[in-house]
Amino acid sequence: MNDSPATPAPPTYADIAQAAARIAGHAVLTPLLQSSALDARVGGRVLLKPETLQRTGSFKFRGACNKISRLIESGRRPARIVAYSSGNHAQGVAAAAALHGLPATIVMPKDAPAIKIANTRGYGAEVVTYDRYSESREDVAARIAAQPGTELIKPYDDPDIIAGQGTVGREIAAQAKALGLAPSALYLPTGGGGLTAGVALALANDLPGCAVNGVEPADFDDTGRSLKAGARVGNDPNARSICDALLAPTPGELTFAINARLLQGALSVSDDEVRRAMAYAFEWLKLVVEPGGAVALAALLAGRIEAKDRTIVIVLSGGNVDPGLFAEALRASK
Repeated sequence: MNDSPATPAPPTYADIAQAAARIAGHAVLTPLLQSSALDARVGGRVLLKPETLQRTGSFKFRGACNKISRLIESGRRPARIVAYSSGNHAQGVAAAAALHGLPATIVMPKDAPAIKIANTRGYGAEVVTYDRYSESREDVAARIAAQPGTELIKPYDDPDIIAGQGTVGREIAAQAKALGLAPSALYLPTGGGGLTAGVALALANDLPGCAVNGVEPADFDDTGRSLKAGARVGNDPNARSICDALLAPTPGELTFAINARLLQGALSVSDDEVRRAMAYAFEWLKLVVEPGGAVALAALLAGRIEAKDRTIVIVLSGGNVDPGLFAEALRASK
């Protein structure tokens, strides 16, 4: 059951539209927010898409729900779901599997935020931990997935996952049009590239005048460097960042093929800038945003995004952060 083509066909806009119908009633249609304080600070209009309010606290539920729902629709109901993730995909898969009455085993790094491990178990999944610096999560998951009837769900390099994440972009376009606004650019957190690719595909159809840009941690700027190189390049295995959700070793094969065609570019931010953005979101937006989810806001607040006299969109991709790290970010901003 876990056999699949080495390089599947990329998703289309029609796949995103079908994903939207498939996950309706399960995923939250998150709002598009505005903040007069933020607009005044940057001299433009900023539309915020808070996937922090999504089921399981991040956009990842969308892709997981679409993938598992499509498997069942196609008559390929697995006996068990397996996934590997630093936390948000883990929770999304665990919740989506439980929704469909399926057991799930999630491979997670030992140093993943405790709240993400606890929440994944809370959704009913079995958690298997590994050392991200000495073990391969793919190898650990592959051994589990070798069991008959098991389906491995990758975190980003899968057409159904990308299509599910693309529903974020479809919603943004519809919500902006309802406000009578036509954003000129969108900035969103970029790790393996699933959310970025899905949103870029959606906006190419629904808001073709909106330039899509990724934002990455400074030492995990593989998408930015890959765009410049014209080929996928990896990150230094010794690099570290508090943005645990964005620490993919390299852009996905399928996701980069889409992003290389549709992205305007990618920016990067430091961990200190991320901490300040988390604090700003808490103080001024009244939102709890995890480090990886705050990188696009960090780039805006740090002046790397030109917002004056423009309408732009910032995606806040997740809000699953350990209390200790969150408190540290609040203290550091003082």
